[in-house]
Amino acid sequence: MPDCLFCRIAAGAIPADIVHADDEFVAFRDISPRAPVHVLVIPRRHIPSPADLADVEADLAGRLLVTAARVAREAGLDAAGYRWVLNCGPDGGQTVPHLHLHVLGGRALGWPPG
Repeated sequence: MPDCLFCRIAAGAIPADIVHADDEFVAFRDISPRAPVHVLVIPRRHIPSPADLADVEADLAGRLLVTAARVAREAGLDAAGYRWVLNCGPDGGQTVPHLHLHVLGGRALGWPPG
């Protein structure tokens, strides 16, 4: 999607602080972090939101979680813990229409999130 911010980041057209990249996913630091560690993990393939994951995307969804766990571990978050967040749609807080998983950690995170 040429107009999608995250597609353009994944393609290298927009600079980002990338912490992980492979053939299927890119992970980069959020420009407005809500925790000391705040990384977004996105598929290179454009999928607008979690609601658009069809049954045929189950393997991709699983690999997204595995990649997010790797990102958290490599950031040193696995011992103390971390949070994953998937926002879906405007009321769910999704501001970029491209599937992305937030990895948050580096401090105690309250509940409810806000």
